[in-house]
Amino acid sequence: MEQYPDPLNGIFLALADPTRRAVLGRLGRGPASVGELAAPFDMALPSFMKHIHFLEGNGLIQTRKQGRVRICAIETQQVLAVQAWLSDQRAIWEGRTDRLEQFVIAAHGQEAET
Repeated sequence: MEQYPDPLNGIFLALADPTRRAVLGRLGRGPASVGELAAPFDMALPSFMKHIHFLEGNGLIQTRKQGRVRICAIETQQVLAVQAWLSDQRAIWEGRTDRLEQFVIAAHGQEAET
């Protein structure tokens, strides 16, 4: 059984796209309208909205209508899930590199003795 749920797969797919990463980076500074988020990108609004829907569908952002404007905000719960997964991976790899270091030191010590 997989330790991390399938939603993590969608989150990483969302993060794989530079436009979506840029949107998340901007939303990290606070909520913004779709128009504000779309402004730096050279694409039609319907194309940009696909990115917004993908982020929202994978739980990375929330959108709400405020009058005629759609406001987006980052959803911290999913960001925390990614952070937990990355933290676990870091611990695994640090353990592996520590064991590799011990192996190299031991092998080097054995070479010096011969």
